[in-house]
Amino acid sequence: MKKKKIIWISVIAGIILLAVLVVAKKKGVFGGGDIEKVSTEFVMKRNITETVSASGKIQPEKEIKISPYISGEVVKLLVKEGDEVKQGQLLAEIDPEIYKSSYEQSMAMLNGQKAGLATSKANLAQVKAQYANAKTSFERNEKLYKQQAISASDFDASKASYESAVAQVEAAEQNVEAAKFNVSSSEASLKQSKENLTRTSIYAPANGTVSKLNVEVGERVTGASQFSSGTEIMRLANLNSMEVNVSVNENDIVRVKLNDTSLIEVDAYLNRKFKGIVTEIANTANTTGNSADQVTNFNVKIRILQDSYQDLMNPDKPNISPFRPGMSATVEIQTKNVTDVMTVPIQSVTTREDTAMMKKLAGKKDVKEDQPDMNDDEKAVQAKKTAKSTNVEYVFIYKNGTVVMQKVKTGVQDNSYIEIKEGLQDKDEVISGPYTAITKKLKNGDKVKKVDKSELFNIKMDK
Repeated sequence: MKKKKIIWISVIAGIILLAVLVVAKKKGVFGGGDIEKVSTEFVMKRNITETVSASGKIQPEKEIKISPYISGEVVKLLVKEGDEVKQGQLLAEIDPEIYKSSYEQSMAMLNGQKAGLATSKANLAQVKAQYANAKTSFERNEKLYKQQAISASDFDASKASYESAVAQVEAAEQNVEAAKFNVSSSEASLKQSKENLTRTSIYAPANGTVSKLNVEVGERVTGASQFSSGTEIMRLANLNSMEVNVSVNENDIVRVKLNDTSLIEVDAYLNRKFKGIVTEIANTANTTGNSADQVTNFNVKIRILQDSYQDLMNPDKPNISPFRPGMSATVEIQTKNVTDVMTVPIQSVTTREDTAMMKKLAGKKDVKEDQPDMNDDEKAVQAKKTAKSTNVEYVFIYKNGTVVMQKVKTGVQDNSYIEIKEGLQDKDEVISGPYTAITKKLKNGDKVKKVDKSELFNIKMDK
């Protein structure tokens, strides 16, 4: 029994010793553990330009959509896409026959109304003459009646004749006024008919290039009205001045300002960047998607500077840009620039929870206990308002095979580096990779092995 007991004790001790050896090996006690491999970079002074990236389409700065005022069939089309036109140049014609007929009818109606006016004036002159005769006869008979030289019936007949003449004059005058209104109405109808006839010819409202042609000869078009803008026949654009219309996210739009410099990449011109400036920032957002997944963007217009693409211009057509409306482009708007500042790789900075602040907040009474009228939900809301963010930015400094967790204050960043305002000294060596180790694995005082950056991504394949 004693012998068996000794054997069992030896087995258990061996298992415990083996477990201790395995754990010790993993922790690197014997020099052969799995120590985290990291790459490092030194803190250096650099120039950093903060940018906002966005994509969009190229369009002319000035573009005019031409629609007819009247409806009808296009009988002449005197330009084609790409033609340069001058202000006042004839572009197209709509069938004028029906409008000619309407104009002639309006002209005939006006002449008839003028004739009616002349008749009304002649009738007025006639009744005025009758009125004058009736008035003289009435005044004479009135004197005779007072002298009792005529009978009452003769006087009454003379008076009735006079009053009838007065009424006829008033009626004739009203007829003249009505005839004048009819003439004015006919003149307005004639003017409208003439205007419609004139508008069958469509002229260029400004100098430009025909950037888009939407109709052909023989097609019918609809005129503009209060309910519709009408059929778009063509577009005139100033292709000498082009811009990029991009959508900028609401989180970035607060950093964009007018006249900010931009670098523009056009898909049609590979390995080439053009310069531009911000000329317009929308005040109202464009919201897309449903209520649960909305994306809020703001339109920003960026003028492409001619100096940056002067070598692409065609000497024979100096007023036409090498960019075509609708081309895809990506811009980088330079919103802020700092020079000669301490920087580290952007992946070297991580955020960790500030445990000291958490303990401080835990021990602090954010809600007064002497408020019996406040329920638990209201207390929770008040606590959230008073609580501040406990996430703090850190970097890991490499020192003799171990890492030191250092709190830092950051500033401007670009795609590769970030400014360090506080917490580091020039030439400090910081951990720059791997990213998962920096964000999740490393802790203050951990032992690490410094290797070349390329070794971090070597994958050992099982044979």
